[in-house]
Amino acid sequence: MFTLDQARNFIVVAEELHFGRAAERLRMTQPPLSRQIQKLERTLGVELLERDNRHVALTPAGAAFLAEARKLVVAAERAPETARRIAAGRTGTLRVGFTAASGFSLLGPLLREIDAVLPDVDVDLQELVTSQQVQALLEGELDLGLVRPLFDAELFESRLLLAEPLCVAVPVDHRLAGLERPVTSADLKDVPLIMHSPTDARYFYDQAVRLVDVEHRNVVQTVSQVLTMVALVAAGHGAALVPESARLLGLPGVRLLPLAGSTSRAVELHAIWNRESANPALHRLLELLPRLRSGATLRADTRSASNDPEMGLDEHDPASLR
Repeated sequence: MFTLDQARNFIVVAEELHFGRAAERLRMTQPPLSRQIQKLERTLGVELLERDNRHVALTPAGAAFLAEARKLVVAAERAPETARRIAAGRTGTLRVGFTAASGFSLLGPLLREIDAVLPDVDVDLQELVTSQQVQALLEGELDLGLVRPLFDAELFESRLLLAEPLCVAVPVDHRLAGLERPVTSADLKDVPLIMHSPTDARYFYDQAVRLVDVEHRNVVQTVSQVLTMVALVAAGHGAALVPESARLLGLPGVRLLPLAGSTSRAVELHAIWNRESANPALHRLLELLPRLRSGATLRADTRSASNDPEMGLDEHDPASLR
């Protein structure tokens, strides 16, 4: 097998097409350089150069080997730095799972943070429900999950990234849209409701029924995604209980109203990861997560929406102006 030194020497000879000038560039004498090239040709079993006393020229095999030798030398020179960058978490790949709702709330700010601080890290995104993310993390198929608090704290490390209230989404011309106080369970008694699926969106379902006395006869649709719920509200099919970040969807014809009894931490979004993960890029990212924990970026992104009569919270309610 030939060596990197032989490849480097051949590249210089091929560029100069003159052993004397090549030897000078390499700061060596001509005889050992000639022996290096001859040894390389014997190792490869082909002639790389045509040479006589007057000229040196590349053979077709030499021209082909030159192109590959350059790639090999460049790769070899980059390898140590690449290894150091990966070890420091400054390059590599992060496999991030996210729920559909986090896709329009915290995922954007998180990706901007990663891009700003870790520009050479590739992010592989996978949209999965919380239970699927938990399984993927256990099987080593994800590095980080953005999930609802339906995970085993004994198995995973976690950080709270976002906490927000549940709100009531209604069509802009709905009678409740004129209320100057939070909507109560009694206000929703005879209102058609679009509810979260108790199987596919269990977390949101549990939070909703904890705050509102839901009567089965009032439920007109059961869906699993917040986007679908808000779209049905916009179409006039009923009201829905959605997280405050649903305003980011920007669908016209919908008003978000504060819900009585819903605290600022009614629904939560956590980052979780396997305690045993050895991915340096993940550990570098974990240093950034506290920046997002306050949700400041989210509030900045939604400021314009909150002042809009559609897809904004009731500005008369102090909770909507946190």
